[in-house]
Amino acid sequence: MAFVGLIIVGMSAGIYLFGRRVMSRQPQSGAPAITDDSSKDLDFKHITSKMEMIQQIIDQVFLYDEDEENVEDYIYRGMLAGLDDPYSVYYSEEDYKMMQESTSGTYSGIGAMISQNRTTGLSTVVKVFDGSPALEAGMKPGDVIYKVEDTLVAGESLDVIVSNYVKGEEGTDVHITVYRTEQDSYVDLTITRRKIEVPTVEFRMLDDKTGYVAVSEFDLVTVEQFEQAIDELTAKGMKQLVIDLRNNPGGILDSAVAMVDYLLPDDISTYKKGKGKSLIVYTADKNQEGETYTASDGHSVDIPMAILVNGDSASASEVFTGAMKDYDKAVVVGTTSYGKGIVQNLIPLGDGSAIKVTTAHYYTPSGFDLHGKGIEPDVEVELDEKLKTQAVIAPEEDNQLKKAVEVLNSGR
Repeated sequence: MAFVGLIIVGMSAGIYLFGRRVMSRQPQSGAPAITDDSSKDLDFKHITSKMEMIQQIIDQVFLYDEDEENVEDYIYRGMLAGLDDPYSVYYSEEDYKMMQESTSGTYSGIGAMISQNRTTGLSTVVKVFDGSPALEAGMKPGDVIYKVEDTLVAGESLDVIVSNYVKGEEGTDVHITVYRTEQDSYVDLTITRRKIEVPTVEFRMLDDKTGYVAVSEFDLVTVEQFEQAIDELTAKGMKQLVIDLRNNPGGILDSAVAMVDYLLPDDISTYKKGKGKSLIVYTADKNQEGETYTASDGHSVDIPMAILVNGDSASASEVFTGAMKDYDKAVVVGTTSYGKGIVQNLIPLGDGSAIKVTTAHYYTPSGFDLHGKGIEPDVEVELDEKLKTQAVIAPEEDNQLKKAVEVLNSGR
């Protein structure tokens, strides 16, 4: 997942499979071969005839100039929208170029994380990074993104909001209008874009025995950062660990798998699909075929652990949490996770455009299909209401974090 102007969760969040399994199994030659069978369910002769009729009407009576390229793009967008799956999307050539941004963890943008409601399409700020342009401009968690410049973006794909509207040249301003629910009013913000380093892993000792690791997303660099955090905390005398995945939108499946692998022993044979190894996650497509991921690195961490999650912990975060929960290697604290248990394949079409389509479910080791359900915490605790719109929360204020430490101290 490329993180450019905003960090994305919700309808646009997820595990993408293509290329080097950052987003995996992209067809080697680009678009799949088109055969006669591809049109067996749609009468393309009828569709073409009807479109020609509509075009004739447009040519004869439409008042304004037609943008043929835009019309063509929306034909394809409509085809994917007709699947009634919010995660299956058509990308124009321009959109797809933006999607190919590097996942280096560095981007020119505003420094905020937003979540898109899969039902309403509304995009809400869930986190504002400390020291970011968004924080300096007054953006708050809970703000609903309403307009960017003069364009209404409510309901627009987050990928497109970020790539086409928010991301821009460093040092330039972007004008964003948000709806602030706590005030029941619209607020205009002017935010100056700049290069932002977002550490994917932050860690520290909370006390003389409790380590804390916060993972903001699963990026290419996250595995190394996570392993370094665990090693350094262990060297400082860590005896128990809190892993914070709240507001983590997911990201790269292989990264989540590798991080679980670093914590679990390799030879837990609880589940048959693991074939004697520790099963981490498996996928299944419409034909019940898929991939199985198991532990294999020879490393494990055998201390009490708690994982913090909330309603914006999605996708790869749920892979991580589900595996640790199924093996009873961590107690889950917080609120029910987002519930995105499906995989998308990003397929280039050969002309610069691409489509993203849902291709498989993924399952936790026990076979739990979390899609639309989420992972329920072992210990449920809501974040204090006063903290929900606070951009930066100190550990001593964080009631969910304090509960996680309390649970570990109790020996649960």
